Amino acid sequence: DVQLQASGGGLVQAGGSLRLSCAVSGLTFGNSAIAWFRQAPGKEREGIACIVSDNDDTVYSDSVKGRFTIASDNAKNTVYLQMNNLQPEDTALYYCATGGNYCTDRSDIISTSVFNSWGQGTQVTVSS
Repeated sequence: DVQLQASGGGLVQAGGSLRLSCAVSGLTFGNSAIAWFRQAPGKEREGIACIVSDNDDTVYSDSVKGRFTIASDNAKNTVYLQMNNLQPEDTALYYCATGGNYCTDRSDIISTSVFNSWGQGTQVTVSS
């Protein structure tokens, strides 16, 4: 079974940083697309970053590009999301997910339709 365990969330002031971790098991890590999504109350789940480590391929949503960085450690089967310059609008439950070898759908969106295995989520709260 594929399992994903997200961790690293917390409370931070605006302008601060956090690093999320996603420990993955049960799949071939290197050629699997591993993505981060987030969901704020009352909003749809948004794909924000994705990586396929064997290809060194990364994708970001416009909302986080330039502030967040996704990286992987193949030896640890772990994907990280370094989040800098956090803002109150980044407050959400953050999930990691996997589902195949591609990060995006045909519209080049990190879409929930591409991923079928999900971790439990870790809360990120940014105060103003």
